[in-house]
Amino acid sequence: MGLTSRSLLYAAVAAAVVCVGLSFWLWPRFAGRRPLALLGRLVSIAATQLALVAALGLAVNANFQFYGSWHELLGLYDDAPAAVGKWGGSAGAAPAGDPSKGLVQTAGPEGLDKVHGLPKGPPASNGRVESVRIVGKRTRVVNPAYVYLPPQYFQAAYARQRFPVVVALSGYPGGVYLLGQHLRLPQTAGGLIRAGRIQPTVIVMLRPTVAPPRDTQCVDVPGGPQAETFFADDVPDALKAHYRVGHDPDAWGVLGYSSGGSCALQLALRHPRTYPSAAALSPDYKVANDPTTGDLFGGGKDRVRRRQEHDLVWRLRHLPVPQVSVLIGTSRSGEKNYPAAKEFLSAVRPPMQADSVVLPHGSHNFATWRRELPAALRWLSGRLTFPEDVVGES
Repeated sequence: MGLTSRSLLYAAVAAAVVCVGLSFWLWPRFAGRRPLALLGRLVSIAATQLALVAALGLAVNANFQFYGSWHELLGLYDDAPAAVGKWGGSAGAAPAGDPSKGLVQTAGPEGLDKVHGLPKGPPASNGRVESVRIVGKRTRVVNPAYVYLPPQYFQAAYARQRFPVVVALSGYPGGVYLLGQHLRLPQTAGGLIRAGRIQPTVIVMLRPTVAPPRDTQCVDVPGGPQAETFFADDVPDALKAHYRVGHDPDAWGVLGYSSGGSCALQLALRHPRTYPSAAALSPDYKVANDPTTGDLFGGGKDRVRRRQEHDLVWRLRHLPVPQVSVLIGTSRSGEKNYPAAKEFLSAVRPPMQADSVVLPHGSHNFATWRRELPAALRWLSGRLTFPEDVVGES
């Protein structure tokens, strides 16, 4: 049974109920101070607690999709999505990350069938959300994605126009499911497009890690996963090759919350010709090693420089400032990163531009980010060019 399957969850809940019932029934038999009675009480308590915790953990994971498979949970790898393909071996079937099969490949639901409120009916009237896998031409990384295509994408009047793109990144360890179910990104964008408050936009939803369960933080790890290259180079190339999206940088923006927001800022400041606009909700402003990341910067004499260049305040104070626009979402109370947000914003100088969405109170959760999302989408839409060009002319 899959880690997020309903059958596993129901079995775990049933096991927990049985354990509780057996504990009540057998407890009188464990009375007394005999060794077997003491052992019986300990086993009863341990089994009941384990069953309850397992059921609760599975329920939470099924709802939030922190881990999508047993391999992700246990850190076991094969040629599943997000693994690096093994090349140069004996002849046979190509690895999962084979670009010759296409840079955007149709995928299974990846939880999309559990997301509520997605568009239904004719795509030309309601739009569509697709579940795909994006294959890195350079990195051979394979990452699951949801792609929201607005109604106009399917309408004859727009048949020759390329659409602006927002690459949206979830937090860690969450996946693309959270962007659909809990952030409600495609549902919110669709409503804003219907109301004429943002322009028709293709939204590509991805998780920021390319080697789960490791948190790769959108960094090219020396001798390890090349997350930065995947998001800065592979993702745009794949989308341009498969979808009718803009080829000019002015048609591209990046959005994220939590770790995804950190990645959005990193990508904009480090790759301004790819993502000249970035909206970051509750981000961090520097990348640091922790137990989930492992060593992101490697060794050698360049280690300190690599770490400093991923400290965004340091970059703004010591390196040339790129011509990009950023939006920061934070809260005066309830968010620990408010002082860091003020420090970052105070370090911004021309030609870079920065705006902010500051709530009086908000925690590091989806309730806060859903409040900030409409403003972030409107802000991004005002900076993306549409129509950027027409098919056949670039």
